[in-house]
Amino acid sequence: MPWTEADRLVYKSKTKSYSTDLTDDEYAILEPLLPRPKKRGRRQHSLRIILNAILYQVRAGCQWRLLPKDFPSFTTVQYWFYGWRDSGFLDQVLSVLSMEAREQEGRAAAATAVIVDSQCVKTTEMGGDRGFDAGKKVKGRKRHLAVDTLGLPIAIQITAANVQDRDQLAPILAEVHKRNPWVNIAFVDSGYNGDEAQRAAFEASKISCVVVKRTDKKVKGFVVLPMRWVVERTFGWLNLARRLAKDFERTVASALAWLQFALIAILLRRIARSPDATA
Repeated sequence: MPWTEADRLVYKSKTKSYSTDLTDDEYAILEPLLPRPKKRGRRQHSLRIILNAILYQVRAGCQWRLLPKDFPSFTTVQYWFYGWRDSGFLDQVLSVLSMEAREQEGRAAAATAVIVDSQCVKTTEMGGDRGFDAGKKVKGRKRHLAVDTLGLPIAIQITAANVQDRDQLAPILAEVHKRNPWVNIAFVDSGYNGDEAQRAAFEASKISCVVVKRTDKKVKGFVVLPMRWVVERTFGWLNLARRLAKDFERTVASALAWLQFALIAILLRRIARSPDATA
């Protein structure tokens, strides 16, 4: 969608873009997935500027009211954020971008293996669903992530931090199977060990689990474990987003949406910078 007159007025004093703004190549990838304008009514701002504002928040981590004035009003940006959060739009975009990124790497669009892991994150005084992870000594929420062998997201779930990894194995793999029925194997760490948990996961998803254990040999320093490093790298990518440094959200739905926007930004950069994208 072209820039509107309102966009030009908002940006008239802006001398240069933020590093989080969508490039022309990135927006060209995303634009076909965006909702079409309604037949009635008038859209005041282009969706590109709305997305730029959201991606700025993902990376900078500011509050809604502290959104820079060279973006549309924070209430306008909120309107689109909550609408996309509740409509399932972000799930669809992530699925399409993940498949496109796989095809650029010469892989089949649908993955056949996933790596599953979790990450605990502290919450703030906002309240909402949260718990205490006694193992990691964190009071907050837990992000459960299933990625393919390239580190691209397949399924994401967020729970209270006191939910054990093995108890969440069946739900996360059931969602993987729903999104991609071709997946038949999942690599997990010892936190998902247990015959009962893996049996329940297989019944829910028809996906077999392989536990990748640490080596028994005494070695110094960091050791890269087969397959498990892939999902750890994805969490490392997400750690660059300051909005995700803590879980500031009152609802799990909003916490999930910010995580999805961070992954969308990563995938867009990856696809747009690929030699195939500019060919």
